[in-house]
Amino acid sequence: MTQTHVPVIAIHGGAGTISAATTSAEQAQAYHDALKNIVAAAQAMLLKGASALDATCLAVEMLEECPLFNAGHGAVFTHDETHELDAAVMDGATLAAGAIAGVCHIRRPVRAARAVLEDGAHVLLAGAGAETFARERGLEMVEPSFFSTEARRQQLYRVRGTGRVVTDHEGATMAAAAAATPSPLDEDKKFGTVGAVALDMHGHLAAATSTGGMTNKRMGRIGDSPLIGAGTYADDRTAAVSCTGSGEMFIRVAAAYDVCARMAYGGATLEAATHAVVQQSLPAIGGSGGLIAVDRHGNLSLAFNSEGMYRGHARGNEAPLTAIFA
Repeated sequence: MTQTHVPVIAIHGGAGTISAATTSAEQAQAYHDALKNIVAAAQAMLLKGASALDATCLAVEMLEECPLFNAGHGAVFTHDETHELDAAVMDGATLAAGAIAGVCHIRRPVRAARAVLEDGAHVLLAGAGAETFARERGLEMVEPSFFSTEARRQQLYRVRGTGRVVTDHEGATMAAAAAATPSPLDEDKKFGTVGAVALDMHGHLAAATSTGGMTNKRMGRIGDSPLIGAGTYADDRTAAVSCTGSGEMFIRVAAAYDVCARMAYGGATLEAATHAVVQQSLPAIGGSGGLIAVDRHGNLSLAFNSEGMYRGHARGNEAPLTAIFA
């Protein structure tokens, strides 16, 4: 008889610096509500027997459509006032993976990443080639303005005035930030990647990640999110991982894969492996942010070294839980 596993879903919507002075219950509730609704939708799929890959892709697609988060509609701007979106998915059962980077016309980037995975010829497509592939697969295309919101545009203007790319907590303090984009986290110091990890009833794992990148980034910059092993990884033998943070640092330590490697080769528990990466390896080179991970036994880790991380999860048919602060 095939063993049935208790399904688990977890999502994140970015990590960053808490703007305590402007936090209100109403502002926080908007994020809690969005996270809870998205977790509940993916949870319902899993309870009906859907695959972890389907559940994670649904969750990330919903996060992409929500302007509260930096992925899809509501993505941040590059220095040149454009959008460049990245996404990746990985199936822990087969180690099949697909990713796209630097696109600006694909409405739901995670769908394009899934299409690359299903096509199987390549793992990562970028720029015009990725968009041509998406059109050939019949995916919905939009004008770049679809991703724009006025709050993100004003965010760019504030950050661009400093001459810096917002990547960590050393970013300049900007008093107008909270007024322009009310949020429990300071949006000018927030890592806006979104992601999901899941364990399904069949014992399979999957991870999906999507992002608009960093405010004021140079055109052509690609972070960790679409890089398999850096920001996204899943292996049924160990865990599924989706990261959010200072992408360059996550790339340098191969953060997502390192969690799985510590488990596979060193016998570490999920909690020990994620703690080592998030609290030791990343801070050692100035890396900030966090990750969500679920292992093959259904253990969860929602680890971060910044002041907060938008996150939510559900196990079995239990009510979804959400959190923002530590």
